[in-house]
Amino acid sequence: MSLYQFAKGLFRLQFKIMGWKIKGLENMPAEGPVILAINHVSLWDPIVAACSVPRPVSFMAKEELFANPLLGPLIHRLNAFPVKRGQGDMSAIRQSLKVLKDQKVLGIFPEGRRSQSGELQKGLPGVALLMEKGKATVIPVKVTGTQNLLIKGWGKLEVVLGSPLTPEKMKPPAGVANRREWVTEQIMEALASLET
Repeated sequence: MSLYQFAKGLFRLQFKIMGWKIKGLENMPAEGPVILAINHVSLWDPIVAACSVPRPVSFMAKEELFANPLLGPLIHRLNAFPVKRGQGDMSAIRQSLKVLKDQKVLGIFPEGRRSQSGELQKGLPGVALLMEKGKATVIPVKVTGTQNLLIKGWGKLEVVLGSPLTPEKMKPPAGVANRREWVTEQIMEALASLET
């Protein structure tokens, strides 16, 4: 058993005890390249999202986390890889595309950083680039109840997976000046529309 499987089993048990609910699991493709586009309000979000789907998930994580001598090697073994925020990190993009080329699942937070207010922020166009270049299906994922999870999350922890958004379905109408910006807006609208 890998560290990923062991950790996932432990967290799933904890979350079930807390009254964790998952909706829309039938929307998760059983195979092929998939991007989970997840809202971001807490450090618990990637753990909760990864535990909610049957397939292993690889996450981009801010590079500062990898500088920690204890945390860095651990999250690396849990399928995470670093991204330099605030710039076009070609290394992170290449690693993301490799995950998708290998027909695996990539978890990203299209807002780019945690929302301090809990409100959904504007999405960054990287999600559209990865969808296009990786020929991946995007699943919008809304996670709630992760703020102050161990104190206030009991009975409030919920994950909703939205309908699949495929590159074929995400063709912008004629006259759209910025294709990736339009696609990103559609993904964020789909994410905003999910109800827990």
